[in-house]
Amino acid sequence: MRLGVCYYPEQWPEDRWIVDAKLMHDLGIKIVRFGEYSWSKLEPQKGNFQWTWLEKLIQAFSSEGLDIVLGTPTAKPPIWLINENPNILVKSGNTYGKDLKSKLNICVNNPFYIESTFNLISELSKKFGGNPKIIGWQIDNKFHIDKSSRCFCEYCSKKFQQWLKDKYISVDQLNKDWGTFYWGESFSDWDQINPIEHSNGYVNPSYQLDFRRFCSDSIIKFQKLQIDTIRAYTTNQFATHNFSFTNFEIDFYRLGVDLDFVSWNSYPTGQAETLSKFLYGPKEQVPEFVYDLGDPYITGFLHNCARGFKNSHFWVMEQQCGHVDWGDINPGIRIGAIRLWTWHAVTCGAEAILFSRWRSSRFSSDQLEAGILRHDGTPANGFHEIANMLPEVPVLVQIDEIPLITKVAILTKYDDLWALSEETHRKDLSYLRLVFRYYRVLTSLGVSVDISPYETNFSDYRLLIVPILYLSDAALVRKLEAFVAQGGSVLFGPHSGFKNESNVVVEEPLPGLLLNLVGGKISNWQTLPDFVRFSIRSEISELSGDVSAWIEAILPEENEAVSILARYLGGPLSGRAAMTVHSFGAGNAYYLGFYPNLEQLKAIVKYLIQHEGCGSVLDLPDGVIVNQRGNNRVAFNFTRNEKTFVLDDELVTLPPRDFRFNIRD
Repeated sequence: MRLGVCYYPEQWPEDRWIVDAKLMHDLGIKIVRFGEYSWSKLEPQKGNFQWTWLEKLIQAFSSEGLDIVLGTPTAKPPIWLINENPNILVKSGNTYGKDLKSKLNICVNNPFYIESTFNLISELSKKFGGNPKIIGWQIDNKFHIDKSSRCFCEYCSKKFQQWLKDKYISVDQLNKDWGTFYWGESFSDWDQINPIEHSNGYVNPSYQLDFRRFCSDSIIKFQKLQIDTIRAYTTNQFATHNFSFTNFEIDFYRLGVDLDFVSWNSYPTGQAETLSKFLYGPKEQVPEFVYDLGDPYITGFLHNCARGFKNSHFWVMEQQCGHVDWGDINPGIRIGAIRLWTWHAVTCGAEAILFSRWRSSRFSSDQLEAGILRHDGTPANGFHEIANMLPEVPVLVQIDEIPLITKVAILTKYDDLWALSEETHRKDLSYLRLVFRYYRVLTSLGVSVDISPYETNFSDYRLLIVPILYLSDAALVRKLEAFVAQGGSVLFGPHSGFKNESNVVVEEPLPGLLLNLVGGKISNWQTLPDFVRFSIRSEISELSGDVSAWIEAILPEENEAVSILARYLGGPLSGRAAMTVHSFGAGNAYYLGFYPNLEQLKAIVKYLIQHEGCGSVLDLPDGVIVNQRGNNRVAFNFTRNEKTFVLDDELVTLPPRDFRFNIRD
């Protein structure tokens, strides 16, 4: 585990580089990242590559013993390149790009831009691929931070048509799989199929989903072009990308395949504001303590997502070290926040943490964002906090070397997220929010959890949680059946098995291909307004109250292997099963037919953890997180008040914004 910083040499004179390098060394910084916005400095005119300044920069930092991560600067092309070919910018309506000052606004299917990227990366990797002080490359910069994967230019139309040809082979097969005969939408030629940018009404959901898949694949292909080019000229240098969770328009599982490891940008206070709108329910209260420390549930969720993209350790490529400048409100952070965030990240699986940024900018955008140094180059609070944390780094290294073993996984896929976002059946129901709710509940019970793709090795787990398996296929269902038959357990949420991979409703009785595993049919399903609520009665302790939003009636098979765990007590589904369990081989398949609130979900998950042999649960106060690495438990108090709770049969009192170890034999 090492600490690093993000540096922007373009903003400072060359004689300052040497000063900053020495300051970083004295602070205990081991890694510096730079270069991701340097295209105009590297290639000020077409084909005129300027390496001298970068060689001096690398020398300045390597002479102080710092390792270097070099960013490929393809997120922001130089103005001359845009002027030469303006249609490299993303097209929306009749306009290319928002303006010349915008970043991350490039069409990755534009052949001119692809050629320019290849030429730049080839020359860059030829020149620096053998430099031993460059330990790796950050590919581009936070893909799709502002929906830049959505482009509607002629190149994207042609590439989309080719993508469809490769997938469906014939137009007839596409018509069949999309069901285009409905409303007379059948195609007779590939040229008739173009991306749909705006619609005043219905759009075929299969059409929509495939376009989103194509946009994601386009980014993945663009990243692979850069990785393959770099690897042709380098040895012993990694390739990573700093994922941003501003949007969820790229399949991050697939984006991670070509990378050596995943990185992500952690800005807890900013993300607490922006992401809480998507992750918390419309009537849920966001914890009040998050404003100057961030939301530990959101931050932990994103750490776990990053770990799950490759089921491996990750880096935090940008770690907030003061106030940000892109929220509606941008509060300062409390003393102790950086230390708390660092420990939290490491216990979640981070191998390196790079603080962003080294020095507050004096120029252009980001002028109001804090750095480790202030605008005038003097140490800010973050500098002193990192310095005070240095004696703890050897302990962080030891923790990082301990395997993170979990018995529970939440399974997710982007196809389900995208398909459900287009057809919610009730607008405030959210796939992402339901996934996050499971994570919050498991974390509140002190249960370690992975957030993983369906391609993961199921045998690593005792319990699989499937919030919604909306689009199912036979191979996946067979894999799930084998896992349960061999002694594993799985919980399916509502609306599972509803469609096939083409985003078309299945022909079989619901839950479709899951029928055999679930051991029952869905005989009725409907959404409800908030003021309509029906009670449930359950065999599970603490599971009670009313349900609303979404309800399904489960009609279990008439055999001893299926048991009803909850029933509706009123309304149109009165007396029907609301939750069942099917003893399948040596394991159990659970089906939950309603959207549970937080307390109901906590009761269900607590029952499953205890009943399925996944370990013990804790009763943690709100804002207290307990992460486990081997036999080490680290308890965090993210609130501004002292918290007392029981941990390993011991009464523990944690001061505000602090943590403690609990080492078990």
